Amino acid sequence: MSITKDEVRNLFIHLETGDADSFFNHVSPDVDWTVMGTHPLAGHYTSRESFRKKTFNRLTPCLTAPIQLSLNTVFIDGDTAIVELSAISQALQGWDFDNKYCWIVEFEGKTIIRVRAYLDSNMVDRLIVEGEAASEHYYQG
Repeated sequence: MSITKDEVRNLFIHLETGDADSFFNHVSPDVDWTVMGTHPLAGHYTSRESFRKKTFNRLTPCLTAPIQLSLNTVFIDGDTAIVELSAISQALQGWDFDNKYCWIVEFEGKTIIRVRAYLDSNMVDRLIVEGEAASEHYYQG
């Protein structure tokens, strides 16, 4: 049975309300997640834990508050959802971190098993480079 738009919206509402743990409870522990681009977060992650540690957990210390994601658009084709997201936060240096994302999300049942994520690489690179240089936090991977 295919995933529905309502099911996808209900899942992503967890990210909109800041409840990332509830969202990630629906992501397979051995998810295949690729973040496209040439920025410091780009790469191929083969576990939920690795993805969270090397992306979400790396971004957070560079921001004044956790990223607030909002779901803009959902397209469904069988077990695949294409979602467009907006992210709002502020860099420690005071500029707006207003990024846009497109995730191609593949489901097995109600569980996310594969994601290909596209984003503004330049903005993420700037955030990480400036944020890690300005703080005592330096990502050790």
